Amino acid sequence: MKIVTVLGARPQFIKASSLSREIKKRSNCEEIIIHTGQHFDKNMSHIFFEEMQIPEPKYNLDINSLSHGAMTGRMLEEIEKILLIEKPDWLVVYGDTNSTIAGALAAKKLHIKVAHIEAGLRSFDMRMPEEINRILTDQISDILFCPTNVAINNLKNDGFDDKDIKISLSGDIMFDSALFYKSKMKRPEGIEEGENPILVTIHRQENTDDPKRLRNIITALNTLSEEGNKLIWPIHPRTRKIIEAHGWPIKFKCISPVGYLEMLYLIDACSLVITDSGGLQKEAYFFNKYCLTLRDSTEWVELVENNVNTLINVEDKQLVNNIKGYLEKTIDNSNHLYGEGNTAAIIMDELIENQA
Repeated sequence: MKIVTVLGARPQFIKASSLSREIKKRSNCEEIIIHTGQHFDKNMSHIFFEEMQIPEPKYNLDINSLSHGAMTGRMLEEIEKILLIEKPDWLVVYGDTNSTIAGALAAKKLHIKVAHIEAGLRSFDMRMPEEINRILTDQISDILFCPTNVAINNLKNDGFDDKDIKISLSGDIMFDSALFYKSKMKRPEGIEEGENPILVTIHRQENTDDPKRLRNIITALNTLSEEGNKLIWPIHPRTRKIIEAHGWPIKFKCISPVGYLEMLYLIDACSLVITDSGGLQKEAYFFNKYCLTLRDSTEWVELVENNVNTLINVEDKQLVNNIKGYLEKTIDNSNHLYGEGNTAAIIMDELIENQA
């Protein structure tokens, strides 16, 4: 069985590494990886693939820095060429990027079976390009691997019971990856052993490109720091540049962006997570840490429903007081919202069973 996997961003490679390891265990299976280059990442060097034990892509398309339409169109064209050469049994896509929808479309038009991992997620916010990508990919896939029952219910509400599409409750492959890499995590430079600060990450444009929202966030975090709370922020250069352009001081520790293994260390060591990231919400849960999400909506609604994550209105004048209410909050992650850490094996068994 030949599988072509389409990936476009570093987090997708980390998730896909779990499936790649499982494919390697199966002597009758082969994987071809296409990297669209959607999110240009200078850190994805040969050392990255070697350190993370991730197979390097056979194809690098280097398609980035374009509008959504242009990017998706270029990817569709180039992926189609590769599929005509490789003739796989399955095309596998992850999540909700432009690479995801482009890969699924290219395969479906060539009558190649499509497997969508992280299917059924919904934020119910059609302003998000990701929401459009995930909805359309679900509609044209042959098998949908859902991380949770919430995702399955979303598909049922969208009428998938009446479609000839297989739905599988697989668990979350991101959990597989977190378990595998936890033993390999690294302490970042400048972080003292035994420190347990509040971990902050802010990068979404809805926060960084809105001066009112960003200033509110910075002011609240500075107040927390001034009141004796330790915070650490691996800050993206673009976000730092925006803050400096406004002349706003940051009164707590900022460090350069860190790799996945360093980020796992910070999550494991921290006392609380404050973020606008999607993936970090789940990773906080994996590591038994409460998460405050600086967004108006989340695709991981089960975290909110299980009281391990709270959506915070960053425009609220009481933002700092709202955050303070969670400083001592702890969680219990023993209810296994995302499966048992064997998602990759479940996926491979299903692909083999449904190959014909």
